[in-house]
Amino acid sequence: MGPEALAQVLRPLAEIFPAAGRPEILVGLAAGDDAAVYRLDDSRALVFTADFFTPVVDDPREYGAVAAANSLSDVYAMGGEPVIALNIASFPASLPPEVIEDIFRGGAEKAREAGCAVVGGHTITGPEPTYGLAVVGFVDPRKMFLKTGVRAGDVLLLTKPVGVGVITTALKKGTASPEAVAAALASMKTLNRDAARILSAHDVKGCTDVTGFSLLGHGLELARHSGIGLRVQAASIPLVAGTVKAADSGGFPGGTKRNRAAFEGSVTFAAGVSERTRAILFSPETSGGLLAAVPAARAEECLAALRAAGVAAARIGRADPSVQAGTISVD
Repeated sequence: MGPEALAQVLRPLAEIFPAAGRPEILVGLAAGDDAAVYRLDDSRALVFTADFFTPVVDDPREYGAVAAANSLSDVYAMGGEPVIALNIASFPASLPPEVIEDIFRGGAEKAREAGCAVVGGHTITGPEPTYGLAVVGFVDPRKMFLKTGVRAGDVLLLTKPVGVGVITTALKKGTASPEAVAAALASMKTLNRDAARILSAHDVKGCTDVTGFSLLGHGLELARHSGIGLRVQAASIPLVAGTVKAADSGGFPGGTKRNRAAFEGSVTFAAGVSERTRAILFSPETSGGLLAAVPAARAEECLAALRAAGVAAARIGRADPSVQAGTISVD
């Protein structure tokens, strides 16, 4: 579902459940954040999220792992740690049981890597495979990440390269190289756990993960919720190996056009930013990295810590008061 349609269908729910009626709900429908947060006490809160999608790769076990990593990511995007999860799935009646077993196994193995136990779930019969997790985690409410947390001067760090949506679309068209598919798969399967822990240790308050609305779409969520403008350097944004070749083969997912229609009016591009780069930055990602606003005084230390931990992080821009609030300037 596109961003505008999603906002429309969720709007009545915010009216049914007004934030003022439940003060223990720290993050709910009105916030538009990556997950809901329910306060237990001054130092503990529950984080709730759910996510699922159809296959992005051919191997069922790998598909399960990617879907699980993607579902867990929303907990990390709030600064939390996942603890338990439920499978959410729909499979055609004709799908062999051993394929379904492999999907569940891939998801369970990834959840175990995260220290999260899969404790049940619900499965129905449907026209195509669909799988993901509903996840519960914990977060210290004093340290949680929010889309409202970006401040002027913060440095923007991105913890994974972009381009997996372009590559997986090229895979479906038969034009993606094995090397590009392997690179995309490795990125999608990587948990955002280590990145979230390091960001939390460096006083990050503003953060989101990069998924279906694209790097620029999710960046705009930070800009709009925080009431600040963002300046991004296109040349500094890391790409998954093989992204450019996949893009040149026509590997743009349908969501690229939807994202562009929804968000391009709030993005200003420098003349030197190519049409291909613009399309890549509007393309949906699956199990993407965290886009975090790090206080300027901690940014270099944080980036070094991320890289030392094996996180493929890059400095891609900053929160810039000279850019119109709620917009992004791409140089």
